[in-house]
Amino acid sequence: MVRALVLSAALVFATPLLAYNGHEAVTTFTLDNGMEVVVVEDHRAPVVQHMVWYRAGSADEPVGSSGVAHFLEHLLFKGTDTMAPGELSATVAANGGTDNAFTSYDYTAYFQRVAADRLELMMRMEADRMRNVRLTENDIVTERNVILEERNQRTENNPRALFGEQLNAAQFLNHRYGVPVIGWKHEMEELDMDDALSFYRTYYAPNNAILVVTGDVDPQEVRALAEKHYGVIPANPDLPERYRSQEPPQTAERRLIYKDPRVSQPYVQRSYLVPERDPGDQETAAALYLLAELLGGGTTSYLNEKLQFDAQKVVYAGSWYRGVSLDDTTFDLIVVPAEGVSLQEAEAAMDQAMAEFLAEGVKQEDLDRIKMQLRASLIYARDNVDGIGNRYGQALASGLTVEDVQAWPEILQAVTGDEILAAAREFLRPEASVTGWLMRDEEVTQ
Repeated sequence: MVRALVLSAALVFATPLLAYNGHEAVTTFTLDNGMEVVVVEDHRAPVVQHMVWYRAGSADEPVGSSGVAHFLEHLLFKGTDTMAPGELSATVAANGGTDNAFTSYDYTAYFQRVAADRLELMMRMEADRMRNVRLTENDIVTERNVILEERNQRTENNPRALFGEQLNAAQFLNHRYGVPVIGWKHEMEELDMDDALSFYRTYYAPNNAILVVTGDVDPQEVRALAEKHYGVIPANPDLPERYRSQEPPQTAERRLIYKDPRVSQPYVQRSYLVPERDPGDQETAAALYLLAELLGGGTTSYLNEKLQFDAQKVVYAGSWYRGVSLDDTTFDLIVVPAEGVSLQEAEAAMDQAMAEFLAEGVKQEDLDRIKMQLRASLIYARDNVDGIGNRYGQALASGLTVEDVQAWPEILQAVTGDEILAAAREFLRPEASVTGWLMRDEEVTQ
């Protein structure tokens, strides 16, 4: 959803790391119980964002219990030993702040954005629910109904979402990324108290968590507060190794057709299995990221120029790359056919445009334009403590480091057109792809 989809501490590393062009001051340290802490200073407004990221998402769930990570996220807004159900959010609101949470494949995160002088209150409450959640059978029944209704609204009533689930499941034959974050409905219906508490007791521990504090704060004060509230929580000595079943070699092109009378706009989508951003080795991912921007990152992108404006075969073309993940991820293409153009014609036009792109190569002026846009967007992003916290938290929860986050902008700037083409030829292979057609019942497939 965004809320709907011990001991003393030792300073292990506390040297400020200045990010891209020196404006982003980051201090990191680790508590004795294994909890990582990242502090990003921004003193322009008396606001702070406090986030706790757990290295536990839907891809870490036991087989047969899909949706339990998201289910537990809901349940943590119930009571604890010291807080009544709903008290945490009510307290945040009473102090003029906002709070929420979200679950993804590789992590679950909880956050509050408040005035800077309310940071200790946020830490006290968040630390409390890290170890002291108290659930009743009524909580289980109520929130299970809530997540089932969320699935009904967001997925069952949305043919695009149902299509996306099927496309994803076809892409990942063996990895848990092929299971929806919210869960399969038939498994969600069976989630119970034991499922929720087992996941909680296994993964909700300081040595599996990252505290990210961004805004008008002093790193030493944050360290003292973190020691006081989080440092006294014992580590989980039985925290399991983060092992996931991996994909076998993908050697067969896959296709699927999803028909639904509710479809308002048919389209073609293709995904390729590709590498993610790896710690200390992000060059390939950077090439794939820029490839996605060149192909379908906006109205001036290659596919839009070729297919929408020149050939007038589509009304939209796009591409994206999900680079931040613990394991192999996907690179996606989408084309929405123009009126009177069949899905077959739209797909053929997309294939032709891709072949032409590989033959023509990357235009240096296009690459320079995108790099300049990225440079500007990174500067603007510093105005958003929420975005900064998400950037660091998501990366660290997915296996990257602070140094990787800070190196990323310059790695992007160093990528060449030849490297982008090499990545396209190596990874955008038919045998590693799934092509799906989303269509109405009455449409023909040829």
